[in-house]
Amino acid sequence: MDYDAQDAQNNKAMGILAYFIFFIPLLAAKESRFARYHANQGLILLIFYVGIGIINSILSGIFVVSLLTGGFGAWAIISLIFTLVYLALAAVGILGIVNAAQGKMKPMPVIGSLFTIIK
Repeated sequence: MDYDAQDAQNNKAMGILAYFIFFIPLLAAKESRFARYHANQGLILLIFYVGIGIINSILSGIFVVSLLTGGFGAWAIISLIFTLVYLALAAVGILGIVNAAQGKMKPMPVIGSLFTIIK
């Protein structure tokens, strides 16, 4: 991706912060293309975390009924799958942070290039 190296150097901290609180770089470095790019990546990560959390809550609610009737297996498998998904999202977020710290505008693996919200 084409970007200004000086902008990246000046806004690395904002790029890193974007993965924790995506909107802070939008307020503090609104003219920085680098900061906006990583704010977008942080927002994508947040959307996936929230979406997976909602799906996890719904499925957990459904499988609690099976727990009450003695079925532990399905709930255990669902819990394991969601734990692995959360770990994968954390790894993807860490890669985004590493890219920001290195001054790169590289999308996170798998989810980073799916859509752009902040331009």
